[in-house]
Amino acid sequence: MLNVTVIAVGKLKERYLTDACAEYEKRLGAYCRLKIVEVEEYRLPQNPSPAQIAAGLEAEGREIAARIPPGSYIIPLCIEGRQLPSEEFSRTLEQAAVNGYSSVALLIGGSYGLWEQLKERGNLKLSMSKMTFPHQLARVMLLEQLYRAMTISRGQKYHK
Repeated sequence: MLNVTVIAVGKLKERYLTDACAEYEKRLGAYCRLKIVEVEEYRLPQNPSPAQIAAGLEAEGREIAARIPPGSYIIPLCIEGRQLPSEEFSRTLEQAAVNGYSSVALLIGGSYGLWEQLKERGNLKLSMSKMTFPHQLARVMLLEQLYRAMTISRGQKYHK
């Protein structure tokens, strides 16, 4: 069974988001060993300078990097990443396992994105859309797509 670690900046605050994540975490239990890791969001002033943003991204990035399981297939979520249909995302996860990865780490940055060094470490940079979403909503969307990918792999009818 594949180990999947979702490492996300910030805590979920709204109940509707925590409820949605809990539902997909429960469903994914039949398909993978899922672990959600939250790292603290770096506090920035009201109107941060580019240098302050860079420092925040690096601080968050170092914390994320420390939580990536060794030997993981790393998928940072970023706007410049590839957009994949659900079927191809499913095949990507299958192929990672076939290629000897026992763990997949999916990385979700904070409101300013991800540290560039994390993106460079990625095996696949993934974009969910050209649209911008709050990073908390991105976690729900990612868990849903993980669930969809797992059902596709098993030939189940969730994906239409």
